[in-house]
This record gives sequence, C-alpha cells and structure tokens, in this order.
Amino acid sequence: MSGHNTHPHAIIVMGVSGCGKSSVGVAIAQALAVEFAEGDALHPASNVEKMSKGIPLTDEDRMPWLDVIGQTMKAALDRHEGIVVSCSALKRSYRDRLRAAVDGDLFFVYLHGSDELLTRRMGERKGHFMPLSLLENQLATLEVPTGEPGVVTVDIDMTIDEIAKTALRDLKGLGVS
Repeated sequence: MSGHNTHPHAIIVMGVSGCGKSSVGVAIAQALAVEFAEGDALHPASNVEKMSKGIPLTDEDRMPWLDVIGQTMKAALDRHEGIVVSCSALKRSYRDRLRAAVDGDLFFVYLHGSDELLTRRMGERKGHFMPLSLLENQLATLEVPTGEPGVVTVDIDMTIDEIAKTALRDLKGLGVS
C-alpha cells in the first residue's frame, strides 16, 4: 500500500497503554509508506491533565478525542492517502465510532500482551504522561476485538520489527497491501 494508492486504507494500532502502539504504528506506516499519526498527541489538554494525575478518562472525555482521530483519518483518505494511527480504542463502541468516521474503511491491529509484560513495559517508560496506575483501569475497560471485522491480533512478546511484520502479513490477508 503506497501513500497514493487508488484505494488507500486507514489502520489503527490499538491496545492498552504500554503495548507498543506508537512504535509498531511507526514501523507499519514506514513499511507502507504512509503517514503516521500519534493518537496521544490528539488528546485535548484536559484529557492529558486528567491522565497525568492518574484519573481515568470517561466515555465523555474520550468522544471528542475519538472524533479528532476520525477526522484525521478521513482527511487522509479524502486525499487518497493511507494513514496509520495509534489509539487505544478500548471499547467496541469507540471502534464503531471510528469506523463510522471513515465509512467503514478501517483496519485494526490489536496488540495483545500478558498483564505482567504490559506492567513491566509501562514501568520502563520514561517521560510519558500515562502513569502505571491507569493500566489496571484500561485492562478493565478493554473489550477485546476478537471477531470484529477488519481486526488482526498480534502478540507483543516479540521485537517491534517482528510485531510489525506479523501485523503486515495478517493485514495483507485482509486485503491491505
């Protein structure tokens, strides 16, 4: 899939904090020669402030953020360009909202990992606004996307390159090339 395909795609790399969404998203975007958008950078300041204080976001907090992500993806597709975005997309209703924003032309790479691995990775991160204390809340909120259309699941107990290669292989199986 090149940045100017006749039918470009939007791809969201999703999962809880610490699963590697940004790193994997960048790797996938580079392999496909498309734009990468960091979902965390699209949060309103009020959301970042809440999370920095260890306060979980509510659905009400997340809706404007999801709408900005949807608009970002739609703008890329309207330019006939593909895009990869990192976004937790924890609930089916969030994913459906994002699908609706791009008329259903959306694929998800769900990064799955054990609680132990996620906790270790979160503890190793430096300079990120999301504290380890919110991981439990995200895990409780997560509605695993198994069985939803356009979703591939990749285990994160590999290197970033291996995760990205696996995701790209599985996306190709869904028609993304």
